Amino acid sequence: MSDIEKIAVNGAELAARIDGEAGKPWLVLSNSLACTLESWRLQLPLFTKTHRVLRYDTRGHGRSSAPAAPYSMDLFAADLVGLMDHFGIAKADIVGLSMGGMTGLGVAINHPTRINRLVCSAARADAIPPFIDSWNTRIAAIRTADGMQGVVDFTIERWFTEGFRASHPDVIEEAKKMILACDVEGYIACAEALKGLDYKRSLGTIKAPVLYVAGASDGGAPPAALKEMASLTPGAEYAEIAPAAHIIPMENPDAYGDTVSGWLSGAGVKQAASA
Repeated sequence: MSDIEKIAVNGAELAARIDGEAGKPWLVLSNSLACTLESWRLQLPLFTKTHRVLRYDTRGHGRSSAPAAPYSMDLFAADLVGLMDHFGIAKADIVGLSMGGMTGLGVAINHPTRINRLVCSAARADAIPPFIDSWNTRIAAIRTADGMQGVVDFTIERWFTEGFRASHPDVIEEAKKMILACDVEGYIACAEALKGLDYKRSLGTIKAPVLYVAGASDGGAPPAALKEMASLTPGAEYAEIAPAAHIIPMENPDAYGDTVSGWLSGAGVKQAASA
C-alpha cells in the first residue's frame, strides 16, 4: 500500500498509509496535535529498513474526519488500536510525539497486549494547571481570531528553537501549512481532550519497554517532565536531543531517527546531539 486509505474507526474516518515491506515487524507512528502523517517523512527511509510502518492522521487532522466532540485520550488510544485491528496487526512498536506520545501511553496502559515497545516523545502524562491554562488560551484565540490563524505564530515559536526558525524557513512554512489546514473544531476537541490527560498515576503499571525522548529546549514537555515519567515507568529509559524544541522529528530528524531506531533495534539509547 502506498496511498492514503480511509478507515472507519469509532465513528471517524481515519486517513492511514502503510510503507515498508510485508513481513517486517509493525511500527505505528502517532502525530502531534496540529501535525499530519507527513511530519514523519524524514524518518520514513530509516524506519522502513526494519519495520512495516503505519502512519495516520488523528481524528480532526489532515485527511481524517472531524466528528463532533467530545474526544478523550482513551478514545485516541482506541482509534490507534482500531486501525491495528483493521490491518490485522496483533502487536506493534509505537512511536508517538506530543499528543501521539500520550496516545501511545494510553495504548500501553489500556491495551497492553497490543504493544511491543513504546517511544514517547515530547509528551506529558498529566494535565497540570499551567498546561490546562495554555490550552484554554489557545482555544480562546481560535474562537476570537480567524480560526487557526490565531495560534499559528505561537505554535511555531513553541515547536522550534529560535535558531532553527531563522535558518530553516522551508520547514517552518511546511509546519505552518499543517497548522493552518487543521480543522478548527477538530483541533479544539483534541485540545479539550488534552486537558483531561491523566496517565501519570498509571505509569507504574506499564509492562512494555518505554523510551522517553525530550527535546532539550522544549518548554511544553520539558526534559524534567520526561525524566520524571521515566522514573515512574518500570525499566524505562530516557534520551534528550539537542538542538530541538517540541517537534523533534522535523527540527533534528537525523538525531531523532538514529536515537529511536537504535533503541527499537535493541542497541540501547544513543544520545545524539547534533543537527
